[in-house]
Amino acid sequence: MKNTEIIRSNSAHLHRTKAFRKSALLILVMIMLVVVASTAASAQVYTVLYNFGSKDGDPNGPYQSIIAQGRDGSLYSTTTDQWTGGAGEVFKITPAGILTVLHKFNGADGQDPIGGVTLATDGNFYGTTGSGGSSGYGTIFRITPGGKLTTLYNFTAGTDGSGPYPPPVQGLDGNFYGTTSGEGKSNGSVYKITQSGVFTTLHTFDGLHGADPHAPLVQGTDGNFYGTTGLGGDTNTGTIFRISSSGKFKVLLNFGHGHGRYPWAPLIQGGDGSLYGVNDFHGSNQTGVAFKTTLQGRCTSLHNFTGGRDGGNQIGGLTQATDGNIYGTNNLDGGAGWGVLFRIDSTGAFAVLHDFDWGSGASPQTTMLQHTNGVVYGATDVGGTGNNGEGTFYSLDLGLGPFVSFLPAASKVGKTIEFLGQGFTGTTGVSFNGTVATFAVVSDTYLTATVPAGATSGFVTVLTPGGTLTSSKEFRVSP
Repeated sequence: MKNTEIIRSNSAHLHRTKAFRKSALLILVMIMLVVVASTAASAQVYTVLYNFGSKDGDPNGPYQSIIAQGRDGSLYSTTTDQWTGGAGEVFKITPAGILTVLHKFNGADGQDPIGGVTLATDGNFYGTTGSGGSSGYGTIFRITPGGKLTTLYNFTAGTDGSGPYPPPVQGLDGNFYGTTSGEGKSNGSVYKITQSGVFTTLHTFDGLHGADPHAPLVQGTDGNFYGTTGLGGDTNTGTIFRISSSGKFKVLLNFGHGHGRYPWAPLIQGGDGSLYGVNDFHGSNQTGVAFKTTLQGRCTSLHNFTGGRDGGNQIGGLTQATDGNIYGTNNLDGGAGWGVLFRIDSTGAFAVLHDFDWGSGASPQTTMLQHTNGVVYGATDVGGTGNNGEGTFYSLDLGLGPFVSFLPAASKVGKTIEFLGQGFTGTTGVSFNGTVATFAVVSDTYLTATVPAGATSGFVTVLTPGGTLTSSKEFRVSP
């Protein structure tokens, strides 16, 4: 089996029938009371912002989708509409929970947008559909915040690959980089595409050095891209690889020799420079591992999931919040049997923050995002209230303050940098690691600034009427 079939076959829990959902509502009532009590006792506040499927035409069943914050402060992503038989949708939702459908796919323009979207420097969002399009093997698309969709590329299952599940990421050179799974036609590939749609295959997987990548790439501080394959490698249980923008490729780690197996989720680069990730199988308890690795491939297991109170079967990726801790979810087990939301640090100290249950959302498989308002957001594949169990969109308030984010991650003196945040109206100053910069406030949630002469790499601060906002990461000044 390949791709989503492999993932969804890992457990009978993964995708329930709707008949099972209705019976589950009855048997989980008492468990929900326990979960509510344990959640109330913690410092974190979990809130369901929206029940997918509660209105006609709603998106539903968010799977491995990446969530992106837009210039307007809204959150953007995709669903596959797996519970209603649709071709998938792109939607946006405000931090207050107001949802808008931006585009419904019809098959001809793509189908099965599993991976979500990423924000680019042009203010638009880029994503993929795993199938559909003119050849039936998937597409790469661009969509505006207003919902105008443009198909940039139709895959043919030739040397270009097929089944592109994750969204492409924008590199520092302005081009976009992504992977295809192969979808039964090959072992997958890594590609580059320009904003105008010029497509280049950078690498084709051969199985021995990896196969079936499902997760988006991450560009490291060294300029290279890092990713995972769910299969392949010397034990056929997945790899971590590095690839340059020109296609120079190297396997950094073969799973199956420790540190778990089958890494379907994306990697992130932490503030310490290490790569962090999870896989959904094996480890000391056969239910997955949270790990970190250096850019040279020296891997350390941080937590071996037990399939008990700490959950198991990690499909979504990790996110590092502004408190320095790393947050993630798994979609099975835990106190109510539907996964947990957990916190882990670079030493492996682990804590369960929330038990997912049917009524408040179950089986989370997306990668969470920390909004610049400080709150973490995510989605569940099933569960909810008044929606036939078609999933939820939720928030987790950790009590963290607002901050600013920027793109691109690095640039030269004199270049324009974009900032996302809130309360920008009336801003009086922007500085790059203490060096004052010229800036322009475009809206209350979006401003631009020019990298000033003499600036050095470090944190960026924005002086707003509500206080000083600091960037969540260090901006790198290029030579």
